[in-house]
Amino acid sequence: MAADKTTAPRAQALQALQNVSLTKRLTDAHAQILTPQALEFIAELHRAFDWRRLKLLQQRLAVRGHIRGGGLPGFSEETREIREGDWTVAPIPDDLQDRRVEITGPVERKMIINALNSGASVYMADFEDAHSPTWNNCIEGQINLRDAVERGIAFTSPAGKEYALNDQTAVLFVRPRGWHLPERHCLVDGQPVSGSLFDFGLFFLHNAKRQLELGTAPYFYLPKLENAAEAKLWNDVFGFAQDWVGMPRGTIRATVLIETILAAFEMDEILWELKDHSAGLNCGRWDYIFSFIKTFAQRPDFVLPDRSQVTMERHFLSSYVELLIHTCHRRGIHAMGGMAAQIPIKGDPQASEQALEKVRQDKLREVKAGHDGTWVAHPALVPLAKAVFDEYMPQPNQIDRKREDMETTPADLLAVPDGPITREGLRHNVDVGVQYLESWLRGSGCVPIYNLMEDAATSEISRTQVWQWVRHAATLEDGGPVTADLVKQTILEVLEDRKQNLGADLFAESKFTLAARLYEQMMTAPELSEWLTTIAYDHID
Repeated sequence: MAADKTTAPRAQALQALQNVSLTKRLTDAHAQILTPQALEFIAELHRAFDWRRLKLLQQRLAVRGHIRGGGLPGFSEETREIREGDWTVAPIPDDLQDRRVEITGPVERKMIINALNSGASVYMADFEDAHSPTWNNCIEGQINLRDAVERGIAFTSPAGKEYALNDQTAVLFVRPRGWHLPERHCLVDGQPVSGSLFDFGLFFLHNAKRQLELGTAPYFYLPKLENAAEAKLWNDVFGFAQDWVGMPRGTIRATVLIETILAAFEMDEILWELKDHSAGLNCGRWDYIFSFIKTFAQRPDFVLPDRSQVTMERHFLSSYVELLIHTCHRRGIHAMGGMAAQIPIKGDPQASEQALEKVRQDKLREVKAGHDGTWVAHPALVPLAKAVFDEYMPQPNQIDRKREDMETTPADLLAVPDGPITREGLRHNVDVGVQYLESWLRGSGCVPIYNLMEDAATSEISRTQVWQWVRHAATLEDGGPVTADLVKQTILEVLEDRKQNLGADLFAESKFTLAARLYEQMMTAPELSEWLTTIAYDHID
């Protein structure tokens, strides 16, 4: 581990930690986060839990193989007693009773300030899908969150505009990376640590006690879980962490994003495993669609139509929503709605109003279904979403709506929607996917594209859907098949459009050529890659 002269004493202290090393230079600012105590904590988390994480990731692949061979997921008989039992999770903390509007975004300094000031009930600071995990992004994000917790965060734009926190701010949640993502710049015993444990551990160690002093607590969102065993791993991590700093167990609370089709069959079990640390479940709908495609990608009987056809009114998605609300309310905890990705359209009032009306109708559907709150991606959408929930949910939440009349079957969750596959849909997948990946490779994981705020889920849906179409030679609406050659030609057309829009010089400086090459490989390869981000991670600093 190299260090500047100003950080030499700190570097020597870190080197004293047995078999813990960093692959990046340690600046003064970074050293305030990557202290010897913090790295000792990360190392302890790694040694205690990483073997379990790796084992669970292997089990995911075994499940994929079972489904590829013709099997289908379902509700487990082994855990029937949990699903049918009469139990609830721990009581809801006071500052989490009302979560009617939550805003999400990356851990950039200006965005953190704007999100905390947005008027939303909760701000979810994202180290995951809205985040490109460059080393600087990860550590600067931890610095920014530390400053936000201390209420000392400030930012001055290049134009001289100053940003600071209001007296009243949103409650802070943090989303670490998923179990599948490593942090290759931090090594313990020669192995990269888990990105999940790295993000969680640094935030928790530096901020948890201060949050308690300020009348709140360490709250987290947990992404990409596929089963209750993965939730149990998080629960054990929470217990270990609280013991390590001398904090009562149950202080940490976490909301699990149900954004995989397999987790949909284990909602009760996930809440059970996190019972003392649970803050409910959330409909992570874009990743859920990606998971549905990826899980059944090898199955010709599970080919989905154009992404624009896969709306929340479709039976498999509305069934998932109903099951999540029913499960959460039965267990006495929040059932959170999904993301509105629209952003204001400047210079076109009519188009902007149409976009806002889509958001309004989406939030109306959620609150009437029984959700206790919802997500937005832009501060301008907070008042709109809040107005809808205020009208139909004047109380802090609607957990008392138990939906006892509802019953969801495996067939409901696995109902494949019909609809056309079009050249326009193929072109849109390639275009948006390549644009997003290019930005991600440059270090930006939250990207406005065609008036939507896109994150990694968009690119994942796009590339897995195209792969599935190619794999099964899906028939286009005009009668032709989707082939690898057609995909490659579409990529060339998209690249030419980008070059024309940017100009030759800016295009040459961009990452579009690399993004297109990676995307082509993933969409036309014999086997479907598990994660776009793990492949692209090798191409960022």
